[in-house]
Amino acid sequence: MGAVTLRVADLDRMIGYYREGVGLSLLSNEGGVAVLGRGTTPIVVLEHAPSMRHAGAHEAGLFHTAILFDTKADLAAALYSVATKYPQTFTGSADHLVSNAFYFTDPEGNGVELYWDRDRTEWSWTHGMVDMATIALDPNEFLREHLTQDALDGAGARPGRVGHVHLSVGDVAGAKEFYVDKLGFATTAGWGEALFVSAGGYHHHMAMNTWNSRGAGRRRLALGLGLVRIEVPGADDLGALIARMHDTGVQTADDGRTVAFEDPWANRIEVTAPDRG
Repeated sequence: MGAVTLRVADLDRMIGYYREGVGLSLLSNEGGVAVLGRGTTPIVVLEHAPSMRHAGAHEAGLFHTAILFDTKADLAAALYSVATKYPQTFTGSADHLVSNAFYFTDPEGNGVELYWDRDRTEWSWTHGMVDMATIALDPNEFLREHLTQDALDGAGARPGRVGHVHLSVGDVAGAKEFYVDKLGFATTAGWGEALFVSAGGYHHHMAMNTWNSRGAGRRRLALGLGLVRIEVPGADDLGALIARMHDTGVQTADDGRTVAFEDPWANRIEVTAPDRG
């Protein structure tokens, strides 16, 4: 998964949240577009759009952007930073068996997950579905056990990336038809009104739920999610994706480097391959 683009009303405030709170580095800030990330890896792209309205609470769009940290110490440093500087944005935490996760909502209502994965050898699979759960995880205990000064000092220079993107959609069946049958992800889990999908045996690269958006139609242009980026291994994989999109009637735009399209709720997706173009 590549960097997630968010349209924002207050660019300075949002840069502050992701830099001073979450602990990302400001990689660039030009022409009303700010790119923040870990090391040299972009994670969030903020596009200034002050004239746009906020989306309604029950519309389709972003549920959360999930930032994956390589170590528990790096996760603890990010958790400590955002929880101390923006404590009102904390919304919960959980041990999901495959991962430890902490949840926040940024100042403009976009969901944020900060998480660390257990080693794949510790994941359990049953009939092709990964075992996940929601088990209580005490954030204060996590900080006591894993926070280090070294991780705090290194913050934005340490590795990190978008691990998965979770969307709000109008119906799960439609999400499965698009993201599994057309786009080509494999289903890895289903929790009632939520679907989890991945490639390459990961627990999930994307998820879709209707917890707040059941029955939602296509999105109107608004603040919030602007773009989800996906990178496939090579040009052949991208070619196969383009063929599936064509065969299933999905309209795409191809500029020679990136293939772009919309899901049924007008969430924009862009797919690239490192050896194309």
